[in-house]
Amino acid sequence: MSEILDIIYRDDFLVAINKPSGLLVHRSMIDRHETRFAMQMLRDQIGQHVFPVHRLDKPTSGVLVFALNPEIAALMGNIFTEHRLQKTYIAIVRGIAPEYLLLDYPLVEELDKYTDQKARTPEAKPALTEFFRLAEVALPYAIDKYPESRYSLVKCIPQTGRKHQIRRHLKHISHPIIGDAKHGKGNHNRFFQQAFNAHRLLLAATELSFTHPILHAKLKLIAPLDKTMSQLIQEFGWYNAVPSEWLAPPTQNDIHAS
Repeated sequence: MSEILDIIYRDDFLVAINKPSGLLVHRSMIDRHETRFAMQMLRDQIGQHVFPVHRLDKPTSGVLVFALNPEIAALMGNIFTEHRLQKTYIAIVRGIAPEYLLLDYPLVEELDKYTDQKARTPEAKPALTEFFRLAEVALPYAIDKYPESRYSLVKCIPQTGRKHQIRRHLKHISHPIIGDAKHGKGNHNRFFQQAFNAHRLLLAATELSFTHPILHAKLKLIAPLDKTMSQLIQEFGWYNAVPSEWLAPPTQNDIHAS
């Protein structure tokens, strides 16, 4: 049986899913071996063509919106290009992050070997992200040179849309996201894999708010965290630090085990 995507919103113009970590939005030369793509899976699931209006990195989970015709895709594209929306992400990072930080740190575009060969733009572009530390934890494990290891739960609100912006900004302030193979720290990534069975980038797009381009209604789309991230929040006692609708509902096995 084919995998069923979690549809979190649908009307006559738009459909939004909660994209799982590890799933590409559409075919890409970067991952030529991949055979699963959100765009094709959703098309087959709902029985009509869908048109991507923004991107979400392969390892990032969360809200992903598609238009149901090219005209709506163009309108939604303008909303994203002009940043007439608010994106909210949540991340688990190394160290005790600042309680609040508005980071204004320009980024040079990261180029992909295959897809960005002609897009040579070496100049840095403005990049702003708001960070809010929601919770922190100290674990009695010596991963680096200290007797304990500290981690933070951080809400991230990007004000611009640069490629890998949140991941690169968090690396810049020395609080890389756990599970980030490119911008993170391998020893902490391996610790989370071994101790908590967390084998993914711990970054999720939990909310997306914008005004519907046709219905003109205010929409707030919410994508609950997957089991991996929800269980880490429970494990670290962070349950009250996030809205309850962000957490994955318990399974029957979880209920019987409690």
